[in-house]
Amino acid sequence: MKKIITYGTFDLLHYGHVNILERAKELGDYLVVGLSTDEFNNLKNKSSFFPYEHRKRILESIKFVDEVIGEQNWEQKIKDILKHDIDTFVMGDDWKGKFDYLEDYCKVVYLPRTQGISSTLIKEHLASK
Repeated sequence: MKKIITYGTFDLLHYGHVNILERAKELGDYLVVGLSTDEFNNLKNKSSFFPYEHRKRILESIKFVDEVIGEQNWEQKIKDILKHDIDTFVMGDDWKGKFDYLEDYCKVVYLPRTQGISSTLIKEHLASK
């Protein structure tokens, strides 16, 4: 079984999120999603509209997602890769090069983001109304 992992906040879930999850799952058989906890988002100076448990429940309902784990800090990725026997780490290409150090543990793939949509764009649009 080929296992894939990706990470994100997945707030205000939109079709760009679904696209990256689907493309990540196409790279293997089992997709693990590391979901930023509310505490980790606070450390990153990010805020989410939905709390962690709600975002987790939404992700768990998506057919491409096999497992959701909490992301509590930047440093846990290597431990997660080893613990879950991950073959491929996937992130959007806006992170290109940032996770190349993980190539010592698994394959690293940066997927193109869906053009014209992002949680930031949605938040900015709603704030302008």
